[in-house]
Amino acid sequence: MSERLAEKYDLRVPRYTSYPTAPHFRALADDGLYRGWLAGLDPSRSLSLYFHIPFCDEMCWFCGCYTKIVNRYEPIRAYLEALAAEVRLVADALPGRFEASHLHWGGGSPTMLAPGDWLALVAGLRAAFAFAADAEIAVEIDPRDATEAYIAALAEAGVNRASIGVQDFDPAVQAAINRRQPYEVVERVCGWLRRHGIDAINLDLMYGLPHQTVGKVEAMVDLALQLEPARVALFGYAHVPWMKTHQKLIDEASLPGSTERWHQNAAAARRLEERGLRPVGLDHFARADDPLAKAAAAGHLHRNFQGYTTDAAAVLLGFGASAIGSLPQGYVQNIMALKDYREAVAGGRLPVARGIAFVGDDRLRGEIIERLMCDLFVDVAAICRRHGADADAFAAAFAALGPLAADGVVALDGRTVRVTEAGRPLVRLAAAAFDAYLAHGEARHSRAV
Repeated sequence: MSERLAEKYDLRVPRYTSYPTAPHFRALADDGLYRGWLAGLDPSRSLSLYFHIPFCDEMCWFCGCYTKIVNRYEPIRAYLEALAAEVRLVADALPGRFEASHLHWGGGSPTMLAPGDWLALVAGLRAAFAFAADAEIAVEIDPRDATEAYIAALAEAGVNRASIGVQDFDPAVQAAINRRQPYEVVERVCGWLRRHGIDAINLDLMYGLPHQTVGKVEAMVDLALQLEPARVALFGYAHVPWMKTHQKLIDEASLPGSTERWHQNAAAARRLEERGLRPVGLDHFARADDPLAKAAAAGHLHRNFQGYTTDAAAVLLGFGASAIGSLPQGYVQNIMALKDYREAVAGGRLPVARGIAFVGDDRLRGEIIERLMCDLFVDVAAICRRHGADADAFAAAFAALGPLAADGVVALDGRTVRVTEAGRPLVRLAAAAFDAYLAHGEARHSRAV
């Protein structure tokens, strides 16, 4: 792909981990809507659970997550009590005991939890939900805070997949984003994980960070692959200081421009593929024997708020401050402010603050967008037939794809869209053509590449 196109398509679009996307959620007056949705679920169907731990002991300046800096454990302990209470409230609102097939802890940093609290939290979950025999239980790890005792507690709790935040190994890049993390620290944590039987290890890498170059990104990938991860996520740094004010601490003059970002992404992807990892969707790579690569090859890949996943459950329940849940009826998001979150739970209220119910063709468009993001191909006519809709209703979307087709980003054939291999980094632009909300009101998003 030419540098001209890299600059031409230096646009801001959603990441499409949901549709409609989070900027279009609306305030909820109370928890009545969510309670009704929970009561209408089918107990014979498994579901997924997400838990947000919004604490870190130091702010990473690149971070786009909802997190709070703490230097005492008391706020974390109080939060865990509220989190356990929310689990009980949701379980009581469900029409039966459900089975959980996927569980994921994110943050912030779940590494802030004491080992004993980990075990107590999971014990409470097992009381509220049945765990599938083959349930994936995944946790995000900040290797700077991890201890072997903590890793042992994860293993005892049943964790079988770990995602380690790396970003970059270069000391100058780490200093510029306030995340000093030597390679040896990550290597040690990987060793502990494998010693305690957690062999499915994911590494999160980034490009587009301050002071990164193509050469540094290639060196980053080489070091990461020495750790033999099952998966690698390669994210482009999203510089959104109007949303995340701590990002103003990053020197914008040190950030690579659109063309350099494009080259960094291409170089890292090429390096990963040369070393045997298969591309999955927009920004993931996996070993051929990993379930994510197998799901992608079979056309069974899915995408949710945690990114690409093998999780096919129709229900994702989010727990904790700011957590988002996905249900057949729509999306809900919890209160962000920790004090308000705890007070809502203490008062017996499901702590939802915002959400959106599916209306009109939301489900249809959401399926089209998910298939594009996962498969880089979509047969719009086939999906429309399943929904009892007319594919001609998307004539405007196909017209909007015309410039991308002319530039070789997508190939159009009738009512099908195929993202070319060269156009893979721009798949979000193709998905945006089917986003009816994006055309109604401005919402600022991250760069397309």
